[in-house]
Amino acid sequence: MGREALSRPGPRGSAVTGRTGSVPFSGPTGRSGPGGAAKRGHMAEHDSGTTDPAPIPAPPEPEPEPEPEPGAEAEPGVDPEPGSVAGGRRWSPVSRVVLGLAAVVLGCATAWHLAAVFLTVAPANTLSQRYQSQIDAYVYPEFEQNWELFAPNPLQFDIAVEVRVRTLRPDGDSLQSGWINLTAQDLARIRDNPAPSHADQNLLRRAWDYYTSWHDQSDGTSLGYGGPLSQEYLTRIALQRIGRDWNGNPVTDLQFRSASSPVTGPAWTGAPRTATTSYHQLSWWPVNADDYQGLGR
Repeated sequence: MGREALSRPGPRGSAVTGRTGSVPFSGPTGRSGPGGAAKRGHMAEHDSGTTDPAPIPAPPEPEPEPEPEPGAEAEPGVDPEPGSVAGGRRWSPVSRVVLGLAAVVLGCATAWHLAAVFLTVAPANTLSQRYQSQIDAYVYPEFEQNWELFAPNPLQFDIAVEVRVRTLRPDGDSLQSGWINLTAQDLARIRDNPAPSHADQNLLRRAWDYYTSWHDQSDGTSLGYGGPLSQEYLTRIALQRIGRDWNGNPVTDLQFRSASSPVTGPAWTGAPRTATTSYHQLSWWPVNADDYQGLGR
């Protein structure tokens, strides 16, 4: 057919290129423009024998992200790797095991403390009766509870514990001291003290309660194995405060008594406005050198 251009009608505003030539490309108005010139150059290059298209350049590789500096906060929405914190610090397996064991021990200790205190103040039940000795060994005296759950029983008397001693003079005569109010000594150390000692608040009071619970109040007879122990407990408390001698003479005997004064109520209850103090006096107890063992006296 020759090398003349072959064309046939195409879409409006364009021309179809034949095998050996090309027809100028017209824009929307039918005239040649910059777009047409570019098209013609591309077609001419194709007809000149170049069959392979130009290679497409590969996309540039992304730049590596900078490592976070120590102490820098993690970006929002980015989860840290397992075993690391926001600042980039990693916990070793040993550290994680130690932290886990510490959390378990702390949780068990808290659960045991709450359970022991609860069983102390709760009404008697099978569990508290079965493990009474273990519960008492943990709770007393540091975590002592002076009330009962669901059945509070507040004290209705002010009870003071008093003691007097008998001494031996060099000529063989015995002297008797006046009554020493041990409870008043504790109250003097507690008043105006923002952090009073636990011993000042409870040691003497608990010792007296222990003694009265193991002795018959009518004749002082011991009710069991706690009787001799409670008597020794009271004796050592008094000797620790008094010492080995009184006014220069050695102590040979001592005697306790309790002074109970009922708590007066408001006038509208009809309770008496003045309290009548009643006394309960124990017998004389001998004192020997063994009673001072470990007291630093």
